[in-house]
Amino acid sequence: MTSEAMRVAISGAAGRMGRTLVAACTEHPDFECAGALEPPGHDAVGADAGLLAGSGAIGVEVTDDPGGFLDTVDGVIDFSLPSGTAALAERCRAAGRQIVIGTTGFSAAERARVEACAADIPVLIAPNMSVGVNACFHLIAIASRILGEETDVEIIEMHHRNKVDAPSGTAVRMGEIVADALGRDLAECAIYGREGHTGVRGRETIGFETIRGGDAVGEHTVMFAGTGERIEITHRAGSRLNFAHGALRASRWLRERGSGLYDMQDVLGLR
Repeated sequence: MTSEAMRVAISGAAGRMGRTLVAACTEHPDFECAGALEPPGHDAVGADAGLLAGSGAIGVEVTDDPGGFLDTVDGVIDFSLPSGTAALAERCRAAGRQIVIGTTGFSAAERARVEACAADIPVLIAPNMSVGVNACFHLIAIASRILGEETDVEIIEMHHRNKVDAPSGTAVRMGEIVADALGRDLAECAIYGREGHTGVRGRETIGFETIRGGDAVGEHTVMFAGTGERIEITHRAGSRLNFAHGALRASRWLRERGSGLYDMQDVLGLR
């Protein structure tokens, strides 16, 4: 660890992504896990975050109160639940600390609360922190402009059996990118699964198929199905480390920015 190491706190530290982030921090010379958060009543409260992550003790106990670390960290990385993220972002706003958010499944009201904090602190929200996925976002926008009006667009995603929201935030973002490129409103053209006599498929629709099972980390495909040909843009995650490394990269990038609302496309210079 260097003397210039960035001190970050992990919200959702006992979850799958949280444990991966703690482990990634302990292995990265430019980062220090200096706080760990779970909601009140969680079984992990009081445990050493490093031991939970399988990295050995790091002397950072999981707490249920961010007030214990907000004065001493440079920023927070949140992979938790939407119900707690908005309140945490508001605590970061009050403390003047940046926040990187990978949590998905926000209601419109929760999202609005988080975005309001960007008036005073740097806030980065991304449904997927993977550099590879964000490269796919860029490619999907290009493909949509070239192919979208002449093809049927379907988005297929698969995650582990414990994922609680569907479709995934990444799949929804892919749909938004396609819709934006084609001048459509996703809320009006999205089809979430099909059953029974559905009639002929409308070219203007964007279909979503969700698969849940096993321990799949995350797989996403955007299919452009035309006459006589089909183009697919696919990303498959083999482990959660790619998401963790992307979140750390985002935190380091955000450190040099002023207040505002950002996402991974900003981090990667793809605007």
